[in-house]
Amino acid sequence: MEQLLIQLVSGVVGGNAAGAVLKQHSLGTVGNSIAGLVGGGLGGQLLNMVTGMAAGGGGMDIGSIVSQVAGGGVGGGILMVVVSLIKNAMNKGGES
Repeated sequence: MEQLLIQLVSGVVGGNAAGAVLKQHSLGTVGNSIAGLVGGGLGGQLLNMVTGMAAGGGGMDIGSIVSQVAGGGVGGGILMVVVSLIKNAMNKGGES
C-alpha cells in the first residue's frame, strides 16, 4: 500500500513538473495533477511488472523507494503529455 501511495504522489509531482517545463502541453494545475496521479499509478505498476518487484515481495529499502518515485514521476509526466496531445488533436479536428 505504501508503494502505491509513493507512486501516486510522485505521479502528481511528475505531471506538474512536466506541465511547468512543457508549457505548451500543460493542462493546468488540476489537469496536470489528475493526469499525473493516474500516470503515476500506472507507471509505477508497469515498472514493478517489468523489474519483477512484487508489491509484497520486498521491504521498503532505499532502492525500492527510488524506483517507485522514478516510475511514478516519469509515468505521471508521460501521461500528462499524452493527454495533452490527444486534447490538442481533438481540438484541431473540430475546427473547420
